[in-house]
Amino acid sequence: MDRMVGTVSMGVRAPIIRSGDDLVTVVTDSVLGALKEVGFQLRDRDVVAITEAIVARAQGNYATVDQIAADVRAKLGGGTVGVVFPILSRNRFAICLRGIAKGAGKIVLMLSYPSDEVGNHLIEMEALDEKGVNPYTDRLTLEQYRELFGYKKHPFTGIDYVEYYGDLIKECGAECEIVFANDPRAILDYTRDVLCCDIHTRARTKRQILEAGGERVLCLDEILNSPVEGSGCNEQYGLLGSNKATEDTVKLFPRDCQKLVEDIQDRFLQLTGKHVEVMVYGDGAFKDPVGKIWELADPVVSPAHTEGLKGTPNELKLKYLADNDFAGLSGEELREAIREEIRRKDGDLVGKMSSEGTTPRRLIDLIGSLCDLTSGSGDKGTPIVYIRGYFDNYTND
Repeated sequence: MDRMVGTVSMGVRAPIIRSGDDLVTVVTDSVLGALKEVGFQLRDRDVVAITEAIVARAQGNYATVDQIAADVRAKLGGGTVGVVFPILSRNRFAICLRGIAKGAGKIVLMLSYPSDEVGNHLIEMEALDEKGVNPYTDRLTLEQYRELFGYKKHPFTGIDYVEYYGDLIKECGAECEIVFANDPRAILDYTRDVLCCDIHTRARTKRQILEAGGERVLCLDEILNSPVEGSGCNEQYGLLGSNKATEDTVKLFPRDCQKLVEDIQDRFLQLTGKHVEVMVYGDGAFKDPVGKIWELADPVVSPAHTEGLKGTPNELKLKYLADNDFAGLSGEELREAIREEIRRKDGDLVGKMSSEGTTPRRLIDLIGSLCDLTSGSGDKGTPIVYIRGYFDNYTND
């Protein structure tokens, strides 16, 4: 009988990871134990993925609010600092903002609107239309914003992020002024010392501010990109990708992950004789159609992966073949014709009509999104994801 099961994505439980734990042993033993439990055999080109959170925990890659403050003060002078385009998140940015505020005398917080970079909405587009506000050109003070839109709470968290961020800054001993604009150069009406807090658009934001006369202008990847007073750090991403650990501590994005994934791959090969692919993953890259949140708050989906996960899918669209090339066939004849077409497909299908409609994204972004949805972000206790059959196609029995 032909095989009926395609790709399988399975969350794998693991011990609670602490600083200094041997992740190579933990990951391989956990996966092999889980496969034994469900009766699976490891196969070549299976994928094992590890969430970035346990990698950073094992590395002990943490920093305190005071260490963030010290770096901000040293690099931006400790006076008035413009904080431009932060995302609206208690988990992702609030603790970072506490450190930034403690390292400055005054914060001018410039929020993008109607939403932040990853889709958290302050207000809806319809409300802008109703009030006659043009988000591409109009700059609003806090007083104008409140007069027009009142006090809006996030539909899922119940938080008024404007109020929450303002109160947080003042609690840290800094003055606070909040403005709303989508042109980053607007911050120069208030200060020449700026911290660009957007994630994926940060290079453009920084360039625009510098070209318009900014003086000390940094991005979040330039804060804690080296150790400060004994802190952890991330040389490439700094504070980007950090998460709240405690009320006074952030867990930074993991460092030096490439050796880890290669060591895990090697141990699987030694133990089983199978060549698996391994990756570290963070946020997936997908958009919630209801909450409108684009999930990718990490700087990348995968900070490290083995060689076999490079590239993009090279797949034929079965619906296209069935409806066009083999429209006159049915049943077993259709099945065999499609299987033969897959066997003969080119190594590069880019631009071919037969691949139109397949997902044009990198493998690591697709697989990372699958892993993020499989493991979740709460109490499932499955920081490792095992994926079976991802690289199979209709010809594999």
